[in-house]
Amino acid sequence: MKKTLLALSLALAFTSTSSILHAEGSINAGKEKAASCVSCHGDNGNSMVSTFPKLAQQHSSYLIKQLQAFKNGTRKNPMMSAIASGLSEADIADISAYYADQKISANELPILEEDDDDTKSADNKPTINALIAQGSDLYRNGDLPREVSACIACHGPLGEGNKPAVFPSLKSQHADYLIQTLTDFKTDARSNNPDNMMHMIAKKMTDDEIKAVSYRISMMK
Repeated sequence: MKKTLLALSLALAFTSTSSILHAEGSINAGKEKAASCVSCHGDNGNSMVSTFPKLAQQHSSYLIKQLQAFKNGTRKNPMMSAIASGLSEADIADISAYYADQKISANELPILEEDDDDTKSADNKPTINALIAQGSDLYRNGDLPREVSACIACHGPLGEGNKPAVFPSLKSQHADYLIQTLTDFKTDARSNNPDNMMHMIAKKMTDDEIKAVSYRISMMK
């Protein structure tokens, strides 16, 4: 009951905040402008490299916010900052509208690498299904004793996110990218907003929990 109340209270808190609204761009114009993004993010925004995020079906509001952050320097990435610096506000809106209109691809079941959990003996290593089950519980219920909030409160029951609140869609994202992103929040490598909820949550997560919830999210459709 307490877990349900936590998820509900977080959801209500976020939906009561001011929404960030952006003008919708042109999908057709965005397709042409996104041509240079294909080498990293793949055709139709479905990257083939697991460390590059899929952009397909991502909320345009979130994509706009991130491109603006790269452009103004509040989010750091040498390649993305250089690209975003040459984009106009119309370009950003158009590219975001194009990717939001694409369909994200599903992922294959992840295969655990030999060193995915090298702190445990071979006989005690978790299976991928066990990690996904652990991630599913964390996603839905969080961990109240350690003050890790449930992901469902902001990102929805199916990882669909919240466009008006600018909470990103997470479903079918690459597990490797999610692991890296949560780790970056935890270590402040991604620090454009140190007071951001994700920093506070990730800092309380273990590396095993980060992997587990990332694998679970990668399987959401």
